[in-house]
Amino acid sequence: MRAYNRTKGYRLTILSILLVFLITGCSRINRLTVNQALVTKITIKGVDKEFQEAAVNYVDKDQQPNNWFNLQLYYKFGKKGKRDIGEPPNIVDTGLVEFSRLQIQKFLRNKGYLKATVTDSIKVKNKKAELLFYADEGPMFRFREFKDSIADKKVRALFRQYRGTFTHIRPGGRYDTDSLASDRDEIYLLMKRNGYYDFLRQYITFNSDTTYDNKVADVTMIIANPPNKTSHPIYHINNTVITISNTSGRNPGKTDTLQVDSQFRFVDYSHKFQPRIITIYDFQKKGDLYNIDKQTLTTSRLAELNVFRNVPNPTYEKLPDSTNRLNTKIDIVPLKQMSDRVEGEFLFNGGRYGFDIGNTFTDRNVFKTATILQVKLDYSTLFDNGRNATVKGAVENQEFKIGASVTYPQILSPFNLPILGKYGVPHTTFSSNYSLFFQKGLVERESFVNSITYDFTETPDKVHTLTPISIEFSKGIIDPKARTELIDSGYYSYVYLIGRTIFTSGTQYTYQLNANKLNSYKNFLYFRGSLDMGGNTLSLLSNILNTPRDTSGQRTMFGYTFAQYTKAEVDLRFYKGLGGDRQFILRLNPGLGVPYGNSSQLIFEKNFYTGGANDIRAWLPRTLGPGQFNRAIAYGDSPGGDTLRNRLKYLDQFGEVKFVANAEFRYKLVDNFFGSILKGAIFVDAGNVWRLHKQSQYPNEEFRLNNILPSTAIGIGTGFRFDLSFFVFRLDAALKFKDPQFTGSDQWVLINHFDELFHSGAFKNAYAISNGESYNFLQLNFGVGMPF
Repeated sequence: MRAYNRTKGYRLTILSILLVFLITGCSRINRLTVNQALVTKITIKGVDKEFQEAAVNYVDKDQQPNNWFNLQLYYKFGKKGKRDIGEPPNIVDTGLVEFSRLQIQKFLRNKGYLKATVTDSIKVKNKKAELLFYADEGPMFRFREFKDSIADKKVRALFRQYRGTFTHIRPGGRYDTDSLASDRDEIYLLMKRNGYYDFLRQYITFNSDTTYDNKVADVTMIIANPPNKTSHPIYHINNTVITISNTSGRNPGKTDTLQVDSQFRFVDYSHKFQPRIITIYDFQKKGDLYNIDKQTLTTSRLAELNVFRNVPNPTYEKLPDSTNRLNTKIDIVPLKQMSDRVEGEFLFNGGRYGFDIGNTFTDRNVFKTATILQVKLDYSTLFDNGRNATVKGAVENQEFKIGASVTYPQILSPFNLPILGKYGVPHTTFSSNYSLFFQKGLVERESFVNSITYDFTETPDKVHTLTPISIEFSKGIIDPKARTELIDSGYYSYVYLIGRTIFTSGTQYTYQLNANKLNSYKNFLYFRGSLDMGGNTLSLLSNILNTPRDTSGQRTMFGYTFAQYTKAEVDLRFYKGLGGDRQFILRLNPGLGVPYGNSSQLIFEKNFYTGGANDIRAWLPRTLGPGQFNRAIAYGDSPGGDTLRNRLKYLDQFGEVKFVANAEFRYKLVDNFFGSILKGAIFVDAGNVWRLHKQSQYPNEEFRLNNILPSTAIGIGTGFRFDLSFFVFRLDAALKFKDPQFTGSDQWVLINHFDELFHSGAFKNAYAISNGESYNFLQLNFGVGMPF
């Protein structure tokens, strides 16, 4: 009863806060002075529908209607601007209104309405102002003829050769000054890519003749020569000096100075770098034409090495002769070589609580080659304080992980491969990871993984990751009492799954498309596909060598059974921008793992699980599925069923088949919320995991067409994203809407039992009796970064 009253109190508090916002929102107008009015509406008439929405953006931002929520936050918590929250009221300013009128008029003229005029008026009622802008667009002008006038013959030939690949000026097209500006930028870049180091945008002008009639414009593009010159000079790259400062940016004391070759001179005040790792990512070679793209590429790749704090664009110095050569200077400041980061999170749900704490040590420049060494430690534990706990606060499970990786910024292989750095720095990573997992009264499990991984960028949109060899070893030691109980109850498959010693050697490959666009509001498709194959080479060798078999008839290598399997997973997302900071995302995430040959089951770590902050958010990780699996029914008639149910929690809900779908609408709430941008999200998650084959003990776990809908879970929710620019902190609240552990109409738990959302009733009481724990409709998820 006390819990019910407390929950009721929370709801009354929330309602009271909302009521205060509504009441105070009405009173804000009364705080304005006699001559002040709050801008509440903007109306623009006479503008073509194509430009209607864009025209509003040309109204000064201080004359735009306030976001209601932002304004209430400012008045309630901003203390008249003394705190960095919300936004102050936008009061009508006739000077800014006039400025906005001129901006709209200029915008329309830039869009081809060369004779457009705009007038304005202001309507004020009860200290609320509506700004009205009336446009008389006049005729829309179109391009009729285009001519060029270029004095330099080489520039003229270059322009005419490439003009068709970039121009926006076409006969019959809308006369748009944005098209002229775009062509000017493209011509500038064309010159800069072909040796014209001194070329300036000011050399390019457009003359437009609209006297032919009142609807067409003839355009002449002029490229002038430099003052007092008959042509534009073309430059080539000569020598390059690379200077590396101390981490402080100063250059005191002695330096390592090397003449690397006929082009590069290497000056290192930090004494921490070998020249080659810098020179291979300088794409401007001696004798080449000056090319602004190679200049930018060099800067980008050196920055991507992640060992430098400051990588400005290279600078150039002309040789004092008539050879038109450029000496290059690259000045860079390294980051602090060593760093250490501590991370942690806290979990509380239904009487179980725990924490996860991790530490990452990074050395950014091992062997003086910008090679990055990382050592990661992680410890997590879950305590049981629930109604079924034998000892309150006892450890239910815990896991310790330690891993080390060395990442070299180049592809290391016995083959003479080219430097794959045009679209991104490639990497070779050697990694080794060890984990020890313990679940009270059930199992102690160790795993050890060693791998070599290559990643490289094919184009800005396409990234490949290949692990040609990954050797995995795992070993489980089951508690003797638990082992006996599991076997006596007919659960030998779990004993075999978590208690065997096994290893495998495999290959993995991942392909990503458009990962570089994930932080944008564009319309695009994101794809991530991964393939994991293990044991095939070992199977071939064991058959050739006729190695011994174990008691279950499986081949062994070096005295151990090896796993053979193929696992594939796809993450497909459709991003749709809805204007401003609004976005809709649809995500499909299927997966399939198939054991074969020397294996009848997937390795424990290779199975799929659902639930969690990045999956189906209304369920905790590893607490959903497979299929219509119901833990109360599964263990209800077994000897020691309650004990088995508790011992196997978080380990028995897995599958070889996975399908998850997410739909999320994202939008902005507050521009300034204590220094962050507050964004919101509304989402629906659906899916589950299934077993590949029918299980004799449990019905409706396997994947089959007539079982997909009945065994699909659905969760709904909303959340906040606190965008601090350098990272996003996320809070999601998700509700179970359809729970497949039940049958028929009982699956629609939120509809059928909405009255028990905040307090206990017949449904929750019955569930607690049969399952030994409470049923939680609501799940809160905290995280850093977006869920997907």
